[in-house]
Amino acid sequence: MTKIIGLTGGIGSGKTTIANYFKSLGIPVYIADDEAKRLLDDSKIQQKIIEVFGENIIENNKVVREKLAAVVFQNPEKLNALNAIIHPAVKEHFVNWLSQHQENPIIIKEAAILFESGTYKDCDKIITVVTPLETRIKRVISRDETTKEAVLNRVKNQWTDKMRIAKSDFVIKNNDLSDAKSQADKILQKLINP
Repeated sequence: MTKIIGLTGGIGSGKTTIANYFKSLGIPVYIADDEAKRLLDDSKIQQKIIEVFGENIIENNKVVREKLAAVVFQNPEKLNALNAIIHPAVKEHFVNWLSQHQENPIIIKEAAILFESGTYKDCDKIITVVTPLETRIKRVISRDETTKEAVLNRVKNQWTDKMRIAKSDFVIKNNDLSDAKSQADKILQKLINP
């Protein structure tokens, strides 16, 4: 039976970089955040979003993610409402994706809010990627062309590293990429040869 390995970490921690490293080693990787973004183009999902957030969140048949983020990361109730729309659809997509990878001994499921969404319960093991907060903030500002305030709003809506680590089986300290990859290799050996 295929083992589901959850991979998580706070915004800007480098979890997607680590996920892509696992992918480069031939391990199937599911990036939940990418699927959630793709689902924003689904007309049924958009209709639900309009019902909760209003029509001004959509332009040219696309959800304006910046507008949506500005609303949900300022208001926990709105964030919960968005998650209630997106998470069931992502979960259904993941189940279908997983059925196509049953021949693999392990797969990686990368999700920023693995714990917050409750989907960690479906994982056999969990890896958390940690990076100092200041480094994370700099990465996200550079990557998303955003502000420190906007990044901190997202951070406060996620679990802390301490909370994630307490529920994880493995931790990758991502201060240096080659060292982080070395840590990932060691974890992989333990997962494949327990």
